[in-house]
Parts: sequence; structure tokens; C-alpha cells
Amino acid sequence: MDPAPGEPSADLQAASELLRALAAPVRLGIVRELAGGGRPVHELVEALGVSQPLVSQHLRLLRGARIVTAHRRSREIEYTLTDEHVAHIVLDAIRHAGEA
Repeated sequence: MDPAPGEPSADLQAASELLRALAAPVRLGIVRELAGGGRPVHELVEALGVSQPLVSQHLRLLRGARIVTAHRRSREIEYTLTDEHVAHIVLDAIRHAGEA
């Protein structure tokens, strides 16, 4: 079904929602860290240099946007990216910003 005149297509809407979910430095950092593989929260806290509650808050948003998934590994929860394409988007954006 085509969008109504003046309305963006479904794929543009979905892309907009993805970019909105990524639009915070901490969330970009989380995705960058997870691009190398799954990590528990305490490793993300250490790598990003921010508080555990802040990392957990951003992970909750990323989970809601289905960008990350959580899996229990013994006593810890490990977070992984649901789609490696997101890592490419974020890493390319970070590289591009560094070139400016």
C-alpha cells in the first residue's frame, strides 16, 4: 500500500525510528562496543566511563527499539546487537564525523 500524499513511505519511517533510537552519544558508544561482540553491562560501563544506571537506561531504549538483545550467561546478562547492519551505520557515522 502506498503512503498518503505527503506521507513518508514505511521504509523511510522505519529508518527514521532507527536513527532516532541511535541519536545519543551513549547509545552510539554502546553499539560501537557491541560491534565487537556481546558484552555484559559492567564491561560497557567501564568502556564508556559512565554510570551503570545510565548504561542500563540506554540499553532499555535500545532493547525497545530491537537494536540489542539480552541473554543470561550464568549470573550476568550479556547484550548483543540484533543486526550487524546497525554496527556498520554507527561505525561509518563515527568515522565520517572524525573526518570533518
